[in-house]
Amino acid sequence: MDTIIRLRDFCRAEREWLLETVKTLTCFESPTTDKAAVDRCGAELASRLEAIGGRVTRLPRPDRGDHLLAEFGCGASQVLLLGHFDTVWPVGQLDRMPLMRANGRLYGPGIFDMKAGIAVGMLATRALLEIGTPLSRRLVMLWTTDEEIGSHSSRAAIEDEARRSDAVLVLEPSLPGGALKTSRKGCGAYHLVVNGRAAHAGIEPEKGASAVHELAHQILRIDALQNLERGLSVNVVQVSGGLRSNVIPDQARATVDVRVPTEEAAAEIDAAFRRLCPVDERTTIDVSGGLERPPLERTAGVARLYEEARIVAFELGYELAEGGTGGGSDGNFTAALGVPTLDGLGAIGDGAHALHEHIDIDSLPDRAALVAGLIIRIQ
Repeated sequence: MDTIIRLRDFCRAEREWLLETVKTLTCFESPTTDKAAVDRCGAELASRLEAIGGRVTRLPRPDRGDHLLAEFGCGASQVLLLGHFDTVWPVGQLDRMPLMRANGRLYGPGIFDMKAGIAVGMLATRALLEIGTPLSRRLVMLWTTDEEIGSHSSRAAIEDEARRSDAVLVLEPSLPGGALKTSRKGCGAYHLVVNGRAAHAGIEPEKGASAVHELAHQILRIDALQNLERGLSVNVVQVSGGLRSNVIPDQARATVDVRVPTEEAAAEIDAAFRRLCPVDERTTIDVSGGLERPPLERTAGVARLYEEARIVAFELGYELAEGGTGGGSDGNFTAALGVPTLDGLGAIGDGAHALHEHIDIDSLPDRAALVAGLIIRIQ
């Protein structure tokens, strides 16, 4: 209990350092697809990680921002703090959505998802190092640059570090009220291309085989796969087809967003897509895609981590809830490897990817103390 209180007091005393770090990182706009902008943010973050004692390694990528790996302490094993510093907002959004402090909140693009979470992890690390808490494991941070578009250039590094880790703590935003995320749905997309036969729509439509009609049949079949009571979300989100108003369309396309709670459900949905066959035998269907992020399931390892976090929160004086979400994160990858993973340890706030994106200022220091205390209990 004494150690947790010391961590809390340190983090509260460093509140202004924490806020300054959040503001600075937010002001370095870092849209995923703008490598130069992301790398400018990365350079600032690397400098700050080195300033608090991190051994920083840049993981260069030719088409995305360079990922950052920072190590603290030593030991044969490690705990991984995981997150990303790319955002969905373009450069210039800060002019339209400036940093603003009002009613105990701090507003800004990317501040909730998830620049503030990075700062929370940094202050938690400072607290452990500066109050002299003995660490028997290395503390490793991996901050990536393409989470918002699927983590294709960072997945290998994420999984490599996860395999070396006894636990993964994901500094993504919390659920409403500060609850942690002990489950996330797996998510992905399927793409359908229907090929038919073109014909003049007025003179000889019978000689055509409409790809649009066939796609309509398939959409009804796909819609029947959705089962929200079981947590299966299957939604056709994009449709296109046809070239001209007087031609029977010979091609149509659709993209389907899929969210599943378990690997078993993922296999079930995948099999259903692979079984799709045409109603009109003159058409053909090509199915591609699949699950891009596996589900983060509430395993025994996840539950143990949550219980440790709940104990720390109790010592800090509050109840810590848990929940699930339909959105994915890089924690999905680490959990799928069987590494105990706890998500949502970042800032409390609201408005990810929205114009009202903000964080709750007063809760930030205790959030850092929670992360620091949890790292100790993993030891």
